[in-house]
Amino acid sequence: MEIERKFLVPDLSAVPTPERTSHIVQAYLRADSRAVVRIRILDEQAFLCVKGPTDTSGLSRDEYEYPIPLEDAKAMMSLCLPGEIEKQRMLIRHEGLCWEVDVFSSPHEGLVIAEIELSHPDQQINLPPWVGKEVTGDPQYYNANLIHV
Repeated sequence: MEIERKFLVPDLSAVPTPERTSHIVQAYLRADSRAVVRIRILDEQAFLCVKGPTDTSGLSRDEYEYPIPLEDAKAMMSLCLPGEIEKQRMLIRHEGLCWEVDVFSSPHEGLVIAEIELSHPDQQINLPPWVGKEVTGDPQYYNANLIHV
């Protein structure tokens, strides 16, 4: 079960220096209200991920992720729906939690989203000063929907 909250980051220059930055390219074999099936290449690793429908709050859903050979992932990209997501992912620590800050490339250049995975839906967190509006549950910010732009 994946439980996460998402926030826009209005000013990338306010984000602290990351512990690590990775390059991500991902595409979708399926993306609808019942399931999302994604191929992700993260630096030199590749993964197949299946996500179930989001609950009504947009906060949680079932998620299954498996490593796959990089060459298989590259080949499967040609089978995916039109549109890819490309982004840089920065890992930032704030008050003991690891935030993932995604800086999107064209055609979404300028879009920066911070995500935090929670251990349970009611987990209380202190937001870092560099996050803005919460967009948890807003479908326009789901990666699977961003491929349609």
